[in-house]
Amino acid sequence: MTDLRFGRMSAGLLQRLRPVPVNPTYLREVALEVLPELATPRLRVVLTDDRVDGPVVVLREDERALRTPLRDLAEDMTAAGVPPTAGALAAALSSWVAHRPVPDAAAATYGVAVLDWTDARQAAVGWRVVVRRDEVALPWTPSSSTGPEGVAAVRAAAVGRSAAVQTELRVQGPVALWSHPAVPLLASAPLTAPQRVLDRVAEAGLVMPDMQVVLTPGRPVAGADAGVAARLAEATGEPCVRLPWRALPTLPWI
Repeated sequence: MTDLRFGRMSAGLLQRLRPVPVNPTYLREVALEVLPELATPRLRVVLTDDRVDGPVVVLREDERALRTPLRDLAEDMTAAGVPPTAGALAAALSSWVAHRPVPDAAAATYGVAVLDWTDARQAAVGWRVVVRRDEVALPWTPSSSTGPEGVAAVRAAAVGRSAAVQTELRVQGPVALWSHPAVPLLASAPLTAPQRVLDRVAEAGLVMPDMQVVLTPGRPVAGADAGVAARLAEATGEPCVRLPWRALPTLPWI
């Protein structure tokens, strides 16, 4: 499986089978130039030396902290097929920092609700709060200090924002397709307001009072009547979930 923490590398098959190792010493040189530029008033990015682990990258943002030895990053980048060039390593480091854990305050301020897999078997979906960073949407896991009321408040605010997420709607024959131009996972965000989605489809000329949706998180969302939706689900070639639009509000939170 591709490690998206380092970006969408375009490594060919031969490069993935015979990766060129990323040298930790060279990665440190690149990190010394790149990491200071990624810090913000809330995000602290430090490259320090540990007697046991050697060079270590430490990220701190509000209540979240991430500590990773640079040699581990070099191994992970090698496995992901990151070319050992200054430009590729700089881009991989930037992407890795963007994939850091989401703090509670960021989720409360910017979070939106999307549909994602509930487990590794990819057999069911549920609602999850995510925060967009550039072209990725990162999941929020409540910290130990966030009680049930706080979690409920973050989720409610995320639902409110999701209805306003701008997605592209295309009607192709008996099928409606929603997609997001930059962050594929956000395609399902408008489904937090299913009646509004149904109205938008009707305005586009496709009336489906009993619409079913075919969901594969991270892919465009399809809507069609039961028969067409069943055929779409069978033909998709990848894990998906098919359910009536009225069931969307009842899906669990992840």
